[in-house]
Amino acid sequence: MIEPLEAQLLQGVALRVGLVVPISGVLGLVGPCAINCAVLASDEVNLSGGILGRPVELVLIDGGRPAEEVAAEVGELARGKVIDAVVGTCGSDVRIAIVRALGGRLPFVYSPPYEGGGRSPGVYFLGETPERQLKPGLDWLIELRRAKRWFLLGNDYIWPRLVHGATRRYLASRGATVVGERYVPYGRPDLSRILDHLVASRPDAVLLSLIGSDLVDFNRAFTAAGLGFPRLCGALEEHGLLGIGGDDTGELYGAMGYFSSLVTDDSLSLGERYTRRFGSNAPLLNGHGQGCYEAVLMLAALARRAGTLHVPVLDEVADGTSIVTARGRLTLQDHGVRRGAHIGRADGLDFDIVR
Repeated sequence: MIEPLEAQLLQGVALRVGLVVPISGVLGLVGPCAINCAVLASDEVNLSGGILGRPVELVLIDGGRPAEEVAAEVGELARGKVIDAVVGTCGSDVRIAIVRALGGRLPFVYSPPYEGGGRSPGVYFLGETPERQLKPGLDWLIELRRAKRWFLLGNDYIWPRLVHGATRRYLASRGATVVGERYVPYGRPDLSRILDHLVASRPDAVLLSLIGSDLVDFNRAFTAAGLGFPRLCGALEEHGLLGIGGDDTGELYGAMGYFSSLVTDDSLSLGERYTRRFGSNAPLLNGHGQGCYEAVLMLAALARRAGTLHVPVLDEVADGTSIVTARGRLTLQDHGVRRGAHIGRADGLDFDIVR
């Protein structure tokens, strides 16, 4: 706990939060909205007195670079006491490297969907695991489209591989089969060969665990080739749909905890505040950006509950810590939030939430 004298000395001194978001690389398209959402949350936290009585100041860290490069920067900032905590969205490979570099010294609130597991001191997950994120979409396509033959395609790193492992097991339990599976490196995969392999596999549906610009490029090539399989995506959000140029086939689905088209009081309220703060031409609200809003709020709630940012104390009291965001009320349990995803069907440049 912060002692009274120390608290007096720190009063007014900024509490610096490392904001890890991709502003380069294949995920760079989600960066602008993520930054805006973190800024909005920081503004609101500061209007309520900051964190532990100190104003929040964000320190931007580009999470789109190679994992070890990002982790080295975060570790250096932590060791030099330049930052007091970390929040953000990035690939799971980057997250794992950051957690290793932090070594439990600072809290880290990680917001996007992830592969499950990975519990470490001071690390808190706000996103969905594969079962909660993809099971509703798999069920939807199996039941409504009789999709029994699946092709799995993802980038070559931990999240797609573990997501696909969970998907294979679930599909088998539903009497469905995987007829093809491919992993591709970040950045400009050989789309013609992938499409050839896809067509030869004769799937009923495709699970896409590609991210960012790779997901955009694949869907553009898929449409240009005149293919018509249903596609379920674990990382498709509003900016990605805009990058594709929209979709009117009725066959492109995203599975996310938040879509900006979600019609609830909490979601509409966030949209109004976001537009008021950044203007009507601001980057589109999306799940990855909204997650950064949640991450700043959850960090503040954890600090308020514990009275400190000391990781052992945070871990002791983390369960039950709760915030209200565009997704409604989120409560930590065993370092994570247990919420399901919405299934959004692309309808032009927007998502129609179907489940």
